[in-house]
Amino acid sequence: MSLAVAIQMDPIEPIDIDADSSFVLALEAQRRGHGLFHYLPKNLFLKNGRVYAKARPLKVRREKGNHFTMGAPETLDLATMDVVLLRQDPPFDMAYITTTHLLEHVHPRTLVVNDPVHVRNAPEKLFITHFEGVLPPTLITSDKVEIEAFRAEHKDIILKPLFGNGGAGVFRITPEDENLSSLLEMFTLMYREPIIVQRYLPEVRAGDKRIILVDGVAKGAVLRVPQKGEARANLHAGAAAVKTTLTKRERELCEKIGPALKSRGLIFVGIDVIGDYLTEINVTSPTGLQQIGRFDGVSLEADIWDAIEAKRSAGGAARPT
Repeated sequence: MSLAVAIQMDPIEPIDIDADSSFVLALEAQRRGHGLFHYLPKNLFLKNGRVYAKARPLKVRREKGNHFTMGAPETLDLATMDVVLLRQDPPFDMAYITTTHLLEHVHPRTLVVNDPVHVRNAPEKLFITHFEGVLPPTLITSDKVEIEAFRAEHKDIILKPLFGNGGAGVFRITPEDENLSSLLEMFTLMYREPIIVQRYLPEVRAGDKRIILVDGVAKGAVLRVPQKGEARANLHAGAAAVKTTLTKRERELCEKIGPALKSRGLIFVGIDVIGDYLTEINVTSPTGLQQIGRFDGVSLEADIWDAIEAKRSAGGAARPT
């Protein structure tokens, strides 16, 4: 099976080819004989009811400083593509949401991975609230009185923007910290959305586990251990990637959410677990494939393409009502 694949992502020039998940997805697609095109989100457009992208043919190679070749730009009617990989990085803002509305016009006849409707309906820190018993004590609000009461109850808390990513804007407020009011003022100036507040989990010092699920099934994990003096376990914030395995509790969490992911066409998902708690369900542009591949000697990108090809062969999947 040879597929025409369009990859909607950020510029490919600066990516780290030893860490980027989109890169190995492209490598695996190319290895299977699929034809690749690359376009930026700003190059996506709707005209007379049809969705197009100004894209360039793409070839990739694992060669630092020379990891890609692109052909001349051409205008693709995305309805003629077999697969669109939705892989641009957050922030999950109105620009991101708009791309999901446009791609909805071609999916599922052109298989968009992940399903744009359910990407739109599953923000990382909100989708998770629909699963009972998986979250640490959590508050989502703009109400300062409620936040202060939550802090009085739980003492040590984490504040973070509802639609943030990569650990940006995450703050730990210890019982003796006097900066809560100032931080709330700053959040109010920077964001119109509510704030998410959670009880601080000291288990994060041992690491935040990224687990990859493919079509609803857990396939592998990597532990991200924060630097000393750092409350964030994001690799972007300097955390170290460490080999790991899944605990019984983590398998239970995956089994609890897996069917919901599969039914929504969320083929490639990365969840974050600290201790016994699920903290995020990442459906926009999950990462971690290369780290897990090196530690475990596996190819999760191959598992993802197996799932994509199977779904494509079946003619896509109907969305749940």
